[in-house]
Amino acid sequence: MRILHTSDWHLGQHFMGKTRQAEHQAFCAWLLEQVRVHDVDVLLIAGDVFDTGAPPSYAREQYYRLVVELRDAGCALVVLGGNHDSPAMLGESRSLLAQLGTQVVPSVGVDLAEQVLVLNDRTGQPGAILCAIPFIRPRDVLASQAGQSAQDKQQSLQQAIAEHYRALYELAASKRDEQGLTLPIIATGHLTTVGASASESVREIYVGSLEAFPTSAFPSADYIALGHIHRPQKVGGLEHIRYSGSPIALSFDEARQQKEVLLLTFEGATLQSITPLPVPVFQPMASLRGSLKELAGAIAEVAAQGTPERLVWLEVQVSTDDYLSDLQSRINALCEGLPVEVLRIRRERGNASTSLASEARETLDELSVEDVFSRRLQQETLDEDDSQRLQDLYRQVLETLPRA
Repeated sequence: MRILHTSDWHLGQHFMGKTRQAEHQAFCAWLLEQVRVHDVDVLLIAGDVFDTGAPPSYAREQYYRLVVELRDAGCALVVLGGNHDSPAMLGESRSLLAQLGTQVVPSVGVDLAEQVLVLNDRTGQPGAILCAIPFIRPRDVLASQAGQSAQDKQQSLQQAIAEHYRALYELAASKRDEQGLTLPIIATGHLTTVGASASESVREIYVGSLEAFPTSAFPSADYIALGHIHRPQKVGGLEHIRYSGSPIALSFDEARQQKEVLLLTFEGATLQSITPLPVPVFQPMASLRGSLKELAGAIAEVAAQGTPERLVWLEVQVSTDDYLSDLQSRINALCEGLPVEVLRIRRERGNASTSLASEARETLDELSVEDVFSRRLQQETLDEDDSQRLQDLYRQVLETLPRA
């Protein structure tokens, strides 16, 4: 049984005014080739297949085209909802996609049995049992109680999520016994765990309620496929609990990361191997820092990665204590004739401005419409249920608007 663990595609993302459509198209083509070369039985997306709850039409088209291409390649697809995904949007095509070999679990439902899936290999024989756990919203597993402190809410949510994992694992074990076969049990998750290393593009998903889920609270599954953190990594040094990371760099601080997807090979119930498959760089990006003199050489060096058809996207951080009114034109002069495009310029004017720089790390171009609304909500004094309800209503409004 061969399973490809991926997550955090963020189809439809706009990055500082730039579309990622071509990158995602190239990634899907590369991924399809890996499926064929390695005879992958199941492709798993552990949350955030889309960047927003109301993705543009081209992103939906990429998604549906891949569903058909995977079916033709003999590979099943399992899609789990993430915190960026709209459960309603993912769920609307669930029945139709099931006819094409794709199983979608957009959110935590009332019936636990809907989250326990039998994964078949290419011959149609059962190869694994999956505890298909998407992003868990507090309201899915927890009833709000008056008078709870933030710490009480955090502990209650951790316990509720742990109980959800435990109940599903027991159900999966029962289903495995019913099959009468020796099958591995795989669990998924879209959350932050203790010790996981994040990046700028990762938004907090349990603000004020859950900082990180303890690794010890996971069930004893044979493999746990996680999403939400964009840097590929093991959790707590454990081989079988992993984040696959995002397939493309979603922020400048991810530009130096080697992106990958994880190929899992099972023999019976034994996890034989975990093979990282490095994802090619489809759009070169770089974050450069230094004085204007230092930047001249750095820009020229990184320009070697670009071509006239594929410019290198740059973030430039200028270290200077002097105010330069013509900083933009100076940077443009350094880039003249080179296959680069500067998307953001930052000034660093000594220690006095460090705190201001840190507060201004994000620009409006980096945020989705949902992120902007979420930031505005954080300025209000609202309980968790009201905040979640307003976000759901806002998402519903977005979904009624004409899509690009």
